[in-house]
Amino acid sequence: MEEYSYFDEDPKKGWGFILAFAALMLFTIMGLGIDVDEYLQHEYLQIPRWYFYVIFSIDVLMMIGLVLMFFYRKVGIFMFPALLVLHFFMHNYYLSTFLYTDVTNLFLFTGFGMLAIIPKWKFFK
Repeated sequence: MEEYSYFDEDPKKGWGFILAFAALMLFTIMGLGIDVDEYLQHEYLQIPRWYFYVIFSIDVLMMIGLVLMFFYRKVGIFMFPALLVLHFFMHNYYLSTFLYTDVTNLFLFTGFGMLAIIPKWKFFK
């Protein structure tokens, strides 16, 4: 069975690919900024300290997932959205906050991220 290629792609990362991942990283860093702000106010807001160990670990793992995607690793493609949804639900459940940065990041991933990833899927390991 011969392989059909619907995309005339090469492994070189173009501007669309780089800008999609820059936007994803920007909104991930914005989510990290919100977490840092909550940490600075954790005594006033009465947030338990264990929460920040978990949420900052998720933030770091999300960034690692983006770096893995940038270097054509399939594990990053599955890791990033799963951690992003977990991050969103942890904020929603434990702090009753609806993070628009996470929602925007998820839309960016399913929109621009997939437009950048799907044509280069055959280069992912």
